[in-house]
Amino acid sequence: MGKAAASVLALALCVLLAAEALHAAPCNPSALSPCAGALVGGLVTRGCCVQLRAQQGCLCQYARNPAYSGYVNGPIAQNVARSCGLPRMKC
Repeated sequence: MGKAAASVLALALCVLLAAEALHAAPCNPSALSPCAGALVGGLVTRGCCVQLRAQQGCLCQYARNPAYSGYVNGPIAQNVARSCGLPRMKC
């Protein structure tokens, strides 16, 4: 993935996450914003892992949502989750 495409992907993720935050619920995809850099080839940070663990119960919900499924189900997202020590999702 080129840098421009990765930047567009990261920006789209942030916009989607911010829009979902307006519909505040126990599952808050905007809480995963610390993982945006990791999804475009950056390092997996401690903050990302903390938020992934906090939102772990919501990941299947995100995986079923067409707005987020590409981010949650993709191989890069799976690698990020694995780097954080999360088990493979069983939805």
